[in-house]
Amino acid sequence: MTDTLVTLHGWVGGDVNYRTPKDTSVATFRVACTPRVKRDGRWEDGETAWYTVTAWRALAENVRDSVHRGEAVIVHGRLRSRSWARAEGEPPATMLEVEAILVGHDLTRGTSAFLKKQRSAPEETDLDAEVAEMLAAAIGDEPQLDGWGNPKPAAESAA
Repeated sequence: MTDTLVTLHGWVGGDVNYRTPKDTSVATFRVACTPRVKRDGRWEDGETAWYTVTAWRALAENVRDSVHRGEAVIVHGRLRSRSWARAEGEPPATMLEVEAILVGHDLTRGTSAFLKKQRSAPEETDLDAEVAEMLAAAIGDEPQLDGWGNPKPAAESAA
């Protein structure tokens, strides 16, 4: 199945909801998109469309730390549609959801500061000492070879 990819820009309509079900980070927030339309020669606000945005893993953590209510954002991701039955006699409800691939602030509406996320560095070790130790341990285990790659007799190896 081919995904429908969309890019939208709008305003964050509420707080970011962050949770970690089954040890996987997920953040959700709502974005309001109001188009500008020309009516009778004048520009007016069109009808606002609301989208639920879902971000997963590292993106979810960065959204939790960076995105706040009232900020202008740009979201790119996979468009999903969810429908469910409402009370009897009412039409089914439909919600548009964007599974975010990337999220950022809309810099046409304001400024932002980027902070690169620091990854935990591996423990520093003296690599040369570690390699020398490994070689010293391995030398005793390996048979001594002559120039042709044949094992040397034990008497020659000791000399």
